[in-house]
Amino acid sequence: MQIFESIKLAFSSILANKLRSFLTLLGIAVGLFSIIIVMTAISAIQQSFEDIFNSIGTNNFIVSKWPALQIGPHDRGRNHNRKNLTIEEGEKLKEFTQLPVAIGIQISRGGRTIKYNGEKTNPDVPVVGVNQDLFITNDLKIGEGRNLSVSDYDYARPTAVIGTDIVAKLFKSIPPVGQQIKVDNFNFEVAGVFEKRGSIFGQSQDNFVVIPLKTFEKCFGSERSSSFIVMAPDKSMIDKTMDEVIGALRKIRKVESGQENDFELITNEQLIQQFNDLTKYFKLGAAVIAFIALLAAGVGIMNIMLVSVTERTREIGIRKAIGARKRTILTQFVVEAVSLSWFGGSIGIFFGVLGGNMVALQLGVSIVLPIEWILIGLLVTTFVGVVFGVYPAMKASNLDPIEALRYE
Repeated sequence: MQIFESIKLAFSSILANKLRSFLTLLGIAVGLFSIIIVMTAISAIQQSFEDIFNSIGTNNFIVSKWPALQIGPHDRGRNHNRKNLTIEEGEKLKEFTQLPVAIGIQISRGGRTIKYNGEKTNPDVPVVGVNQDLFITNDLKIGEGRNLSVSDYDYARPTAVIGTDIVAKLFKSIPPVGQQIKVDNFNFEVAGVFEKRGSIFGQSQDNFVVIPLKTFEKCFGSERSSSFIVMAPDKSMIDKTMDEVIGALRKIRKVESGQENDFELITNEQLIQQFNDLTKYFKLGAAVIAFIALLAAGVGIMNIMLVSVTERTREIGIRKAIGARKRTILTQFVVEAVSLSWFGGSIGIFFGVLGGNMVALQLGVSIVLPIEWILIGLLVTTFVGVVFGVYPAMKASNLDPIEALRYE
């Protein structure tokens, strides 16, 4: 009952001095808002990135010429001198390894324009040459028509499977399957259409064309580096599979003993960890800003509580005169300080979550409710209220009742 009465008194004080209370609570609201909006936005982005990385598959890993993250000119210069991964090396890797369930090979050319009967796409469509295993490793599903057949691969037939964005731009009123599209100066028959995959960060995942690997080599050459997506039997076998792939690929690429690999193996866990390493600096910056704002807010709360103690000196004297204990007065003012802090913090948390999710929606990622950071925010507001409310509460509890009753 004492705590509820103290909370009631705290809100009465806020309503009695609206402007003063607003200016005091603004500091803690801004402090919590600054950290919650950043953490909410980062959490939403992080969740979307994890969904993208997990689409690789928990038992899949990528073999690439380039690392997932290159920091500084030294890394870029060193990696640039590496030999390209070739399609032939990918095919040999399938022969030299036993553990992988499938090894998808892909090579791409970006910025292509796809044409059909006077209609054309923007010059931003990647054309990807793939082998059959890539449909397994990437879990690519056909929504309409058929997949690329064995004969398509073996005889380098000019067939293609296209994304739904291509269909929307070129085939507005007719079925796309069986139609002839043109990429550069090459004609391809549309064999099928992929299932719609949506967009991430405003970037569509349905704006691409897939053709057989041999067809790609015939039309666009193979001077660019390929990449391989390797599927292990299960997650528990991924380390052994990676070791086997490393050994086989070093042999294929004639990497001498003692030299470091001239290729990279990338797992979804590594990608997630690297993304987390990048976002921790944004979190640290938000924490510093929030600390400064909360420090100022704490001083404001202490100030308003000291003013409140001064204004209510006679009231404190009366309460002590009729038997209120020192501990009761102390508890009352600490609870008031915490209530003030919670009120301002709750406003900051609410608008922080709202603002963070608005940022997420603008980036085209799913909204999140960062329960962990909401709880942390409430704990921080409680801490601020207690730390900066103790001194005014002690001052109130130590007042001499006779002197307090004389106060005008």
